[in-house]
Amino acid sequence: MVYITGDMHGDPGLFKNPKLRKLTDEDYLIVCGDFGFLWDNSEKEQKIIKQLEKKKYTICFVDGAHENYDMLGKYRPYRFHGGNAHKIAPNIFHLMRGEIFTFNNKTYFCMGGGESDDIEMREEGVTWWKEEMPNAEEMMNGARNLKDYDYKVDYVITHEAPALAKDFIRLHSKHEIKLTPLNTYLQELMKNVEYNHWFFGSLHMDLPISKKMTAVFEEIIKIR
Repeated sequence: MVYITGDMHGDPGLFKNPKLRKLTDEDYLIVCGDFGFLWDNSEKEQKIIKQLEKKKYTICFVDGAHENYDMLGKYRPYRFHGGNAHKIAPNIFHLMRGEIFTFNNKTYFCMGGGESDDIEMREEGVTWWKEEMPNAEEMMNGARNLKDYDYKVDYVITHEAPALAKDFIRLHSKHEIKLTPLNTYLQELMKNVEYNHWFFGSLHMDLPISKKMTAVFEEIIKIR
């Protein structure tokens, strides 16, 4: 089975969730960005990765706004379930931008990336990387792959939300919402791609946006 959850920001305590203890070596956990366990390559962080390697299930993640892109960039693309990924460990994979993967006979279009809302407080190359926002080639890669699948996938996994979802949240909450070119790009995908459900994690809330779209944070959602 496939399970979806939201931003982890390098907190190993989140893996103590009772729902995850039931997962087996046939299961996949997909994190919707800001995985955060590849940040400073410290001894503590390396020990956490070793602990995660002991999990029976496979851990996958799209990148978010708060990742160390220098570290991610050192991994070579690795063919994984039909798409390009970075193999971090035997059971940990970074799902690269614009790629389509197949898990349990279902297709997943994945697009990481986001924009830090506190850039002015961060130091480039230390706590912030310009690569957090997808470039034109990565967006084109997504468009090409979707074309190859006749613009039909079962699920869409992103860190950021399409513009319409952000507008919905802005109207129904007190959250200050900023739209970026990535939100606009994802909105165009929403118009042109057929999908069963879309999950995103950037807004740190568990909220159904519509029958076909969910913001996920702390919940662990089982794909049926």
